[in-house]
Amino acid sequence: MKVVGFDVRIILLKFEKHWRSPENGYRPPLPAEQATAPLLMGLIFHVFKMSLCYSIGTGNFCSDKKSAAVNWILGRGKSVVCEAVIKEEVIKEVLKTNVSKLVQLQQNKIFVGTATAGTVGGYNAHASNIVSAIFIATGQDPAQNVESSHCLTNIVSINDGKDIHASVTMPCIEVGTVGGGTQLASQSACLNMLGVKGASQGSPGSNSRRLSTIIAGSVLAGELSLLSAMAAGDMVKSHMKYNRSSKDISNAAS
Repeated sequence: MKVVGFDVRIILLKFEKHWRSPENGYRPPLPAEQATAPLLMGLIFHVFKMSLCYSIGTGNFCSDKKSAAVNWILGRGKSVVCEAVIKEEVIKEVLKTNVSKLVQLQQNKIFVGTATAGTVGGYNAHASNIVSAIFIATGQDPAQNVESSHCLTNIVSINDGKDIHASVTMPCIEVGTVGGGTQLASQSACLNMLGVKGASQGSPGSNSRRLSTIIAGSVLAGELSLLSAMAAGDMVKSHMKYNRSSKDISNAAS
C-alpha cells in the first residue's frame, strides 16, 4: 500500500495486489476490487483511530481508460518491449524506402511532432489502430485502448547506416484471456488460434503475457509499415487509389 496523494481532507491510497492466477488480466474483476478496498480502508482507519467519512474502491489515480503520465511512467498491466533488426535489402525491396528516410521521418514525426503536441504516451505513428483491432478481435475491453496504446516507437540506423534497429516500448498493455468478452464465440476462436485461450494450467499468467507480446509485435509491424509508406510517399497514393476510389466495387465481392 502506498500513499499517492492527499490534501487537507482527502487521502489517495494505492493497493498493490499479487494474484495467484492473473489470466483474467491485470487485475481481478472490478466488483471484487471495489468490495475489498473499502474493507481494507475501514481496517486502516480503525487501527489508527481516524474518522472515515466514506471510501471508494477507485479514486481515479489508477487512470483506468484515461491517458495519464502515471501509467506511462510506472506501467500498468503488462509492460512490453518489442524490437527487430531490419536489413538493408528488406528496407529497399519490401518496405520500398531507405534507412536515411526512415530514421529522419521517425525523428521528425515521432519525436519532434509528438513533443510539440504535448501528448502523453503518443510517441508513435498509429499504435492504437493495431491495439483496437486486436482488443475487439480477442474480447478485451475496447475502452482500455486509451492507455494500452501508450507506445514509444524508435528507429535508429546500425551497421554503418546499412540497417535499422526498430523498437516499440509499451508500458501499460491491459489484457486478459479469461472472462468477459473472451468467452464470446468469435473472440474465443481468435484466442484459440493465437494459442492463448483460457488460463494456462502449467504457468499461470503466461497466456495473458503472451497475448501482450503478440500485440506489441503487431504494433511494431504496423509502425514499420506506415512509416515506410510515408517515407516512400505511398500513403496518400494508396488512400486515393483504394480508400477514396470512385469505382463501384459493390459487385466485386459477389
